[in-house]
Amino acid sequence: MSKTESTSRRLLKNPFKRESEASQRAERQPRKARSPWYLAGLLGAFSVVGAALLGSGFAATEEAVQNRQREDLLSSLSLVIPPAMHDNDIVADSFVLALGDGRTLTVYPAREKAVIQAVAYEVTGQGYGGAIRILMGIGADGTILGVRVLQHAETPGLGDRVEAAKSDWIEAFSGTSLTNVSASGWAVRKDGGRFDQFSGATITPRAVVKAVHEGLEFFQIHRDALTAMPMENQS
Repeated sequence: MSKTESTSRRLLKNPFKRESEASQRAERQPRKARSPWYLAGLLGAFSVVGAALLGSGFAATEEAVQNRQREDLLSSLSLVIPPAMHDNDIVADSFVLALGDGRTLTVYPAREKAVIQAVAYEVTGQGYGGAIRILMGIGADGTILGVRVLQHAETPGLGDRVEAAKSDWIEAFSGTSLTNVSASGWAVRKDGGRFDQFSGATITPRAVVKAVHEGLEFFQIHRDALTAMPMENQS
């Protein structure tokens, strides 16, 4: 049998061998380089998809943060104005009061049957560690309903006792007003006032007392604007 006949018989026994060998030869050939336009388009597509995923994730995170901030605000407001005093959404009905010189104040009105029973707003004191943000609720008659420290940077174990979670010192403001506490009484005892100071930390309580007193004076001056703001003017 000739060599040619032997090869023909092997191919007849395995008809796919020739195709397999051709495929292997093709694989050994170097691949042509991708077009730079193709690569640029592919990279652009990945960038668009990545940006979309990042944007949706950021939007979801931002919404969650805003919801948490609203919940925290509502919780704080409920501590300075009893929920039983109003039937409205205090945050939704909030309005901005112009103070002059470009300054504004956000006011949270507590209404019952469209009549303002109390308002809440922030005041700021200058403590040992910096600014102290304070939320105070005041009844329509000018009596303090509650006070809470929202943010501070005071010394742990000393000045941080202005927090309701650390001591009941802040509760001393409830029920006070400009009529039942004299002007000189709005100070810590060390300064001749009626409010206790902390051992080793007088600056912090002094700052809070001063800020709350100024907040009451602000209410007295702007009582009409604070308690008679028409609902259609609210933001």
